[in-house]
Amino acid sequence: MVQNPARRTALIDAAIEVLARDGARGLTFRAVDEEAGVPKGTASNYFANRDDLLTQAGRHVHHRMGPDPAELAETMKAPPTRELDFELLRDTMRRLEDDRTGYLALLELRLEATRRPELRAALTETIRSNLAENIRFHLDSGLPGDRWTVVLLYFALTGLAVEKLTVPDVLADFDHDELVDTVIDRILPAGQDE
Repeated sequence: MVQNPARRTALIDAAIEVLARDGARGLTFRAVDEEAGVPKGTASNYFANRDDLLTQAGRHVHHRMGPDPAELAETMKAPPTRELDFELLRDTMRRLEDDRTGYLALLELRLEATRRPELRAALTETIRSNLAENIRFHLDSGLPGDRWTVVLLYFALTGLAVEKLTVPDVLADFDHDELVDTVIDRILPAGQDE
């Protein structure tokens, strides 16, 4: 396989765009080559097969949607209170909205994983690792709540993201920041900053 990391990442990003636009059935090496603007046959030089491409897209999409480390470090200078939780979750939703195609591709990958054991294993490993890292980060930062707080916020935010990014008119009558704030307020009521 060809070893140009920047080209590989560009091809994986192109695969994510194709997945979001055309679904898993539309993900072909030719479609990825066209999306990336590279000569025909390029993607097939970087990925052993379609399963390999799907698996690598599944691993990469979470990095693509993650927070900027410098911005996160700046945000984390604030005291570890509920207000910081509000800010962190609002930022997460904004990132998901800003990379809507990344999140839609992730939904496609999740559906495809129900039929592909290797992809399921890769996504399970990545998502489980991300959740464990979120729990560790929350607890180590001294933010209010425990590991169950993080798990409940994860499920609530995941559901909100699915609705907002797939059928946004369902929530058209609701202020989105207020939805995030209400989720936190119900899961982590006031007075739990200790």
